[in-house]
Amino acid sequence: MDGVGGVTVNKNKIIFDVFFREKPALMLVELKNANSHVYASVLAKQIDCTYSHVVKILQEMHKAELINFKKEGRLKLLELTKKGKDIASNIESIRSLL
Repeated sequence: MDGVGGVTVNKNKIIFDVFFREKPALMLVELKNANSHVYASVLAKQIDCTYSHVVKILQEMHKAELINFKKEGRLKLLELTKKGKDIASNIESIRSLL
């Protein structure tokens, strides 16, 4: 692993490690199934997690192009990208098989 290829492999491993933990997986599924706008503070309550931990995970998801932050005034709304929706759907499918 060297050069650009090594960076890609490391980046993919890091994001893989992020999603195969309970809270990040729950976050994606909650965002996918949300009926209205979702904020980080609401998401933290929904998955029983601290706000600061949720924000840290959301930053990693944003870097991996799984979510976007949408500013509305002083508030930051969360929305899944197509890639994020696909991953959330797959997590739900896996969960339903268990």
